[in-house]
Amino acid sequence: MFLALRELRFARARFGLMGGVIALIAVLMVLLSGLSSGLVNDGVSGLKGMPATHIAFNEGTKTDNAFSRSVVDPSQAEAWSTQPGVEEVTLMGSAMMNAVTDDGTQVDLSLFGIDTGSFLAPAIGEGRGIEAVNEMVVSPTAEDEGVEIGSVVTLDRIDVALTVVGYTEDQATFGHVSMAYLPLETWQLIASGQSQPGEPTETAIAAVDFDTASSIAIKAENGASLDLAAGDAAAGTVTSTLEDSFDASPGYTAETLTLEMIQIFLYAICALVVGAFFTVWTIQRKHELAVLRAIGASTGYLLRDGIFQAVVILTLSTAAGLAAGLGMGAWMSGTAMPFALEAGPISIATALTILMGVLGAAVAIVRISRVDPLAALGGQR
Repeated sequence: MFLALRELRFARARFGLMGGVIALIAVLMVLLSGLSSGLVNDGVSGLKGMPATHIAFNEGTKTDNAFSRSVVDPSQAEAWSTQPGVEEVTLMGSAMMNAVTDDGTQVDLSLFGIDTGSFLAPAIGEGRGIEAVNEMVVSPTAEDEGVEIGSVVTLDRIDVALTVVGYTEDQATFGHVSMAYLPLETWQLIASGQSQPGEPTETAIAAVDFDTASSIAIKAENGASLDLAAGDAAAGTVTSTLEDSFDASPGYTAETLTLEMIQIFLYAICALVVGAFFTVWTIQRKHELAVLRAIGASTGYLLRDGIFQAVVILTLSTAAGLAAGLGMGAWMSGTAMPFALEAGPISIATALTILMGVLGAAVAIVRISRVDPLAALGGQR
């Protein structure tokens, strides 16, 4: 590898320029990874934090926005509860609502109606859990919008008033909107269209004949593999794993596919840029390579030397870009932008950037095997 290191020192300006381009690509990869993770967290963090393993929707419901389109009833939940490997099931209601706090602050909330005694009851980070039909627990992100513990939130158009009694332990958002957990029976009162202005009461809820919900949350026993086809046939549902149900969140699929496509193009650009650089570099070194071939250097040695050179420049440049990207990302994490630095996606992006660069360089460096010492040296006379 002596030759590779000598050339890196000799042509440091050229390699420095090349390294700068790779570093910029690495910065973009880090920022895109952070933005992708941030959008996912902002879109489905509430679902990610649920202890459910599967979500069931009514049969025939389209995947897009299934949480708002699906309608399920207790009989379907009961059918799922009898399936082998199922530990617990519970109905879950969901709806997007506009609201206003008692101090006039307008907020958007994603209402999730749950059985407060079930496994879906959220962990409380501040305040307390739900104890009455007129209470709800919201995501801590709602605090940034002016929703505080003790705030009375009035839902638009129906004027139902609910009191915030606590914040969830972790961020809980759905469709980029803060989630608000409330009793399932209160959600059903609201969804029925029979609610009266003011705080909901036990009497008002008892008078409503409405027992449907949006979906069924299923918790499988530890290590159990559910037969989804059999369960769906028995319950008349379409069921997916919790992670697959993210696609039912508004805009989730479009956002993730768009960012993934941008990342793919960046990987391709990295390979093309590095490949073009090493193609030109190999052509410029044709005479030197011919001399080395003439004095006994093997083709394999020259190929390994060239690949080592590419690995060094890619590793150093990507590391510099990674450091710069992490610095920028740390600053962006403190802004209103949905941005999250996660080790897994960033590590994968970094490794792929180096790998694609090496592949691009390898395609270019293979030209070395076609260098004819006699022809190259003869051309210099």
